[in-house]
Amino acid sequence: MSSNQEEFNTSYIGVRNDIISLVPTNAARILDIGCSIGINGKEIKKKNENAEVIGIEIDREMANEAEKNIDKVILGNIEQIKLTDYFSIDFFDCIIFADVLEHLKEPWSVLKNAVKHLKPDGVVIISIPNIRHYTTIFNLIFRGYWPYRERGIHDKTHLRFFTLKNIHELLDTARLEIIHMKRNYRIFEKPHPKNKYARFLALPLIREFFVFQYIVVAKIQSGSEIK
Repeated sequence: MSSNQEEFNTSYIGVRNDIISLVPTNAARILDIGCSIGINGKEIKKKNENAEVIGIEIDREMANEAEKNIDKVILGNIEQIKLTDYFSIDFFDCIIFADVLEHLKEPWSVLKNAVKHLKPDGVVIISIPNIRHYTTIFNLIFRGYWPYRERGIHDKTHLRFFTLKNIHELLDTARLEIIHMKRNYRIFEKPHPKNKYARFLALPLIREFFVFQYIVVAKIQSGSEIK
């Protein structure tokens, strides 16, 4: 890790193989919104050297690092950037929101606007924390406390919070439907050796309380026209 990278929150600069593995191998144009230092785009290009990866990043230092790893980086706030100034309609094969939407004031509008630039057969990949995790309930009910933290579900920079039902509503607003979903389970919110046992608690009636994060792959709903 370079000296510049050492200054960043490690939670937001690591390789996300769980995201990368979901990117279609034939995707030619990929938009990574909140691309951080571009490390995931770099890994995507290793798998498909013909892929063009474009990132959007609000942090100038991260954007500078990302320019070393991917084809193009747009510096700015996705809630203020007018995507039509940069891209035509139906431009991307894949759009990625990896732990981004929960940081926005209006994630519903941002997602809907981004989807206008998705090809009819393209996909959107979203990872988003589950506020229904039992640690939220435990802290609120038994401690009377909201656990503001530097990372994870209760990252103090989060502006919006989602359960699985909220995610379905979010996608429906953008006329998207889920074609694949993965649940990342954790017993402890922070990385911990015992988290590997969390999947054994994923029983039908209680599993949503142990989901740390949902990762979904979605496509435009059949017969829908994004406006």
